Amino acid sequence: MRQLLLPFDQRPDYSADNFWSNSGNALAQRWLANPSGWTNGRLVLWGESGCGKTHLLHIWADANQAKILHGPHLRDVQEAPSCALAIDDADMPADEIAMLHLLNAAAEAGLPVLMTARLPPARQTVRLPDLASRLRASLAAEVRTPDDAALAIFLTRLAASRQLVLDIHVQNLLLSHLPRTPAALAEAIVRLDRAALANGGKITRTLALSLINDLRIID
Repeated sequence: MRQLLLPFDQRPDYSADNFWSNSGNALAQRWLANPSGWTNGRLVLWGESGCGKTHLLHIWADANQAKILHGPHLRDVQEAPSCALAIDDADMPADEIAMLHLLNAAAEAGLPVLMTARLPPARQTVRLPDLASRLRASLAAEVRTPDDAALAIFLTRLAASRQLVLDIHVQNLLLSHLPRTPAALAEAIVRLDRAALANGGKITRTLALSLINDLRIID
C-alpha cells in the first residue's frame, strides 16, 4: 500500500454547532447556563484530556464575550480584567502569583471566571496557599467521557455526516484502539475521510490503523 501524505488541519472546530451533547457533559452544560450560581463567581470544568472541556469553554466564552486565556502562558498580568474570563488549562499556570491576582481582580470586579483542569481543585498540586484556597472555593463540575455505547453512536454520526461508509471491522478497530474521547474519534474520522478521497473511497483496517496510530497515544 502506498503511503498517503495528507495535509491534516490541526485547528479544531470549537463552534457550538460542532459540539456533541451527552450524559457526560450534561451537568457542566447546566452550570454553564447559570453563571449566577457559580460559587464566588468561578466554575472549574475538570476531566481527562479530550473529554470536551476546552470545547465547552470556547462555546461559553463566545456566548458571553469572555476573554480566553491559557494557563501555561499566563504570566505578568498587568491590567485588571474588563470582561468575563475563560482560562483553559488553569491547573498549569506559568505563574501562580499572576493567576492569583487575576482571580482576585475578577472577583473584585464581579466578573465570572470559567476554568478547565484535568483534576478537581481539591486534588490539584498548587504551591501558593492563597491560590489553592481560591480554587477550592470555586464550583467544580466533572466532564466525563461517554460510555462505549454512546461513543459508538457518536462515531456513526460522525461518519454519516461526511458520507463515509465504515464497515463493522473498521468501526470496532477505532473504538478499541483510540482513546475513549469524542476528540480522538472526531480527528480519526477527519483523517479517514481525507484518506478515502485519496484512496478511491476504500477504507480498510490496515489503512485505518496506519492513520490513527499516533492518536492512540494522545495524553
